[in-house]
This record gives sequence, structure tokens and C-alpha cells, in this order.
Amino acid sequence: MKHKDGKYHAQPDKSFKVVPATLLVLVLCGFSFYLGGIFCSEKNRLEGKIVQDVSKTVSSPKEPAVSPLQIKSVAFPECTADYQDYTPCTDPRRWRKYGTHRLTFLERHCPPMSERKQCLVPPPDGYKPPIRWPKSRDECWYRNVPYNWINKQKSNQNWLRKQGEKFMFPGGGTMFPRGVGAYVDLMQDLIPGIKDGTVRTAIDTGCGVASWGGDLLDRGVLTVSLAPRDNHEAQVQFALERGIPAILGVISTQRLPFPSNSFDMAHCSRCLIPWTEFGGIYLLEVHRILRPGGFWVLSGPPVNYKNRWRGWNTTVEEQKSDYDKLQDLLTSMCFKMYAKKDDIAVWQKSSDNSCYNKIAGDVYPPKCDDSLEPDSAWYTPLRPCVVVPKPELKKSALGSLPKWPERLQVAPQRISNIPGGSASALKHDDSKWKVRAKHYKKLLPALGTDEIRNVMDMNTVYGGFAAALIDDPLWVMNVVSSYATNTLPVIYDRGLIGAYHDWCEAFSTYPRTYDLLHLDSLFTAESHRCDMKYMLLEMDRILRPKGYALIRESSYFVDAIASIAKGLRWNCRKEDTEYGVTKEKRETAPLHLQIAHVFDLKPFTSIFKTWKQ
Repeated sequence: MKHKDGKYHAQPDKSFKVVPATLLVLVLCGFSFYLGGIFCSEKNRLEGKIVQDVSKTVSSPKEPAVSPLQIKSVAFPECTADYQDYTPCTDPRRWRKYGTHRLTFLERHCPPMSERKQCLVPPPDGYKPPIRWPKSRDECWYRNVPYNWINKQKSNQNWLRKQGEKFMFPGGGTMFPRGVGAYVDLMQDLIPGIKDGTVRTAIDTGCGVASWGGDLLDRGVLTVSLAPRDNHEAQVQFALERGIPAILGVISTQRLPFPSNSFDMAHCSRCLIPWTEFGGIYLLEVHRILRPGGFWVLSGPPVNYKNRWRGWNTTVEEQKSDYDKLQDLLTSMCFKMYAKKDDIAVWQKSSDNSCYNKIAGDVYPPKCDDSLEPDSAWYTPLRPCVVVPKPELKKSALGSLPKWPERLQVAPQRISNIPGGSASALKHDDSKWKVRAKHYKKLLPALGTDEIRNVMDMNTVYGGFAAALIDDPLWVMNVVSSYATNTLPVIYDRGLIGAYHDWCEAFSTYPRTYDLLHLDSLFTAESHRCDMKYMLLEMDRILRPKGYALIRESSYFVDAIASIAKGLRWNCRKEDTEYGVTKEKRETAPLHLQIAHVFDLKPFTSIFKTWKQ
């Protein structure tokens, strides 16, 4: 995959990685802003006995053991109150440094190392534990997202309304004054695939408070709600506070952090994106991420212009011209009108490559050449060209994929593009994560209950952790490193959602938006590039108070993680992995590892659960 440095990088499949000089270790950490953490270890008590017992049965290795990484504990101060909603890479304080053309200032612009914050982002005054799902879909605490501007500006459209100590979400929107339920009912009539499991993944560009995505959850459709941090204030924060998947982002000059040919449906409800301007480059990006046979749904200008133009501060002639331009542009990209009724129009991306074969010569937009990987999507500039789906992806087209939920268990065609990827590899990965998830639930009883709703797997491979939790009342954001093997297309083909990210930088979300963070050997994979301290500070930022971090990591990093965790005011406890000490050693420990060291830092999981007083 091509990355920010312009080079292509690949890493071996994490499922089959041998971790040098370590055992895998589980660390499950809870989170708090104010209470001090206590890191408990039985190291001193066990050390003498273990070394003595092991020496009786194991000969000394020829090579010395690698000493665990040691980091001096540092107490991090609390950030000032004006950083309570700090989003480092989309910080309004830095907007003036960037241009306004095509809203580039709303894109990711991370601070340089010298400007990075080393403090704990505080919650707003009066913050309360979030209301639990599914009640949270309809209401949230006002003090958790204390924004009056969006309430005053959008209350007449029923986006939300303040009622006592809460925000209520009636399910309204600019284009669905009768409620989002009636709006999606009409859409479902136009796209029957929403009913039968054909349509599983969707993206909502300019999502408002994510009522569209929230309604679709009950219909078996998993939606990524996308919005920038702009004058609408905290759209994505409202979505995540409600328990609905969302991410900060804007279609501007760079590709969205998703692979090509992935979403089954894309939606824009008066999202104010100028689709026909700049050569249609924004619509070309929607075309890239939409899978063959996928649907693009538009409501608002210029759809239904004959009846609506008077309310749009324009003329009927202007709106007709805009509609004709949009239709011509969509046709040139191999979209066809699928259905249209009232304020909703639906186009379908061609699943037949014969249409793309007609794009030649001076036709605009042209086909993209082979110099840009279709899935390259981390700080990759948008290009005014059509990404043509590869002919061999026919089985990845909507309608060719199995319907949900069977789709989750079937090995997608694109797994063959991954080194070591196969149907048997996927089956093995799923089996492994079912065992692990069962063990995690013993260690963390809240997992699988309404206490944990928003979950992130920070460095997944095939989405096995998410698949193992599919029947629980939660959703998982599957993150694939921009420097790792590109497995994200397989995750989308399975009917799950995720994004590319580089953990040397802050994630595109607000503070206090996830209940559980899970990572498997992330520090092993990224510590040569990323500072562990800043990675853990970022985890601290996005975890909710009373949230959890479940860290599965090599013993080399465990003491260092615990040391930094104390400075973050986390409590940690280490527990055996699902395999226990013996089997875990046999399966993952390199032969040259000192066995005394193995048992001294045996596989553990740590649970930390505290709350701001």
C-alpha cells in the first residue's frame, strides 16, 4: 500500500507472526481521569521459586534473554478546560494556517512533534456515564456534549432538542421532516436489497447527528457516519455519544481512509457537497469507495427540483441545469438511474466492466492509470479520474456476495490478494478469536453487556475480534495500519466496517468516544516508528471515563506499558491468556528465550475500572 511518505510498505500477516524474544501478554486496562493507578505484579514473590523450578527441567539457553523495556514513570498533568473536546489533527486553533479552497483546512493537519500535548484531556463539567444502548439512540446527557449552537440552528428540523438535562433525538432531518423512519421506509421500497441482507455496509457523507445510520442498525445495515469538525459543531461526537459508528472526515483534496470497492451504499441528504464542481472530483471519490453494483442515494438539491426549487433560493432553470449536469456526470462514471420517488433519487454503480471499456480518448473523466493503487488512501490526493474495478473482482460486486449474515463467514475473493491469505487462513483466524473473545468475557464481564457499546480493534487483520462479538450489543471500528498488509477490503467484503490509520498520529474522533480499545501486538509492530507514550496518550484521549483498554502484547513491552499507564492514572492487572502459560509458551515463545524470564513475566491481563470522583 502506498503511504504518506510515497513508498509502499507491507508487513507479514499478523496472524502468523513470531514475536521475537517474548511471550504474548494480555493487558486489560480501565481508565480514569483523576484516580491514581495501581499496577500489581507478583514478580518479586514468584521470581526465586520460578527460576529454581525451571532450572531443574530446562537447560540454560546459549543466548541471553532480552531484557524487558523499562521506562521511567511520568505523571501527566490535566489539560486546561478549553481542551475538553481536543481533536489534535482537526483542531480549529490551527485552521488559520491552512487554505479555505475546497475546505482544505477541515482535513487532517496533525501538529508537529514540538506542539504535541502531553496532558490528559478532561471531561466537561457535569459529565456523566453515557446512557446505555439502545436508549442512547434517542437521548444523551447535555453536559456530555454541551453544544447549544446546533440545538438552536437545527431544532426546527428536528435534528435534536434540549429537554432538561438531556438532548433528545426525534429522528428528524432537513429532508425527512416526518422522521427518519418514514424516510428510510421509502428508501427501502426503492432499494429492496436493504430488506434482504444484500446491502450491509453504508457511508453517510455529511451525517448530521447520524439519525440515518442509527435507523439502519435495526435493519441490519452498518453505517459509517462521516462529517467534518465544522460550524455544525460535534456531529460526529453526537453520533458516537448515541452509540452510532462515526468518524471525522471530509471529501476535500485527499482520499477518504477507506479501500476501493467497499461500501454497498453511499448516502447524501442535503449534505451541501458540490458534486458537479471541480470536475466532479468529490463524486469520483464516492465512485471509488462504492463497490460494483452499489447504490448512491441523494436527497435534496437538485432532486425533485420542480417542486422544491422555491425553497432553495434559486430558480427552476438553475436547478434543472444542475440536475442535468449531475446526471451526465454520473453516466460518464458508469452509474445508472436505479429508482426515483419524491425527494429521493438512487443511482447504481455498474457491475459490468463493458461500460468502462468505452471510456477512451478525450472523454472526461478519464480512466485512472496504473500509477496509483486504488486502495491507497492515507494522505493520498484525489485525482480527477475514474478508478475502474478490476475484472477479477466480479465476485465482490453487490449481488454476487452472499447476503448478510452468511457473508460474514464466507472467505471473500479479495483474500487471495493478501500474502498467506486463504479460506483456511480466515477460518483459522475466526476460530482463534472465538476462543479469545470467550476468554476476554471471563476477564471482563462487561463485554457482551450494554455497558460496552463503542469498540475499536486498533490493529486488526481479518476482523476476527469483531466477528466473534457479532451477536453482542456493540459495534467495532476495525483499524488497519497504513503500514501493514492491506486487509481492510476483506473486512468490508465480510460486512464489517473499518478505516486505515497510522498510530503515530491521533485518530479522527473526539475525546471520550469509545468504551473499549483492543490491540494485539500493536507496540511490537509500530514501536520502531511511533512513540509509545503518545500512542497511550491518544488511547487515553479517546477512551471514555470508566472505559477499558485490552492490550495483548509481548512481555518486552509490558513493564513499560504499565509504567506509562500509572502516569495516565490507569489501574492495570495482568492475567493468563486463554491458553495459560504452558501452551502460550509452546506456541509463541522463541526457542532462545530464557524460560525463567518467560515465567517471570508470564502472560497476564490487567483490568482497571475507576471513575472520576
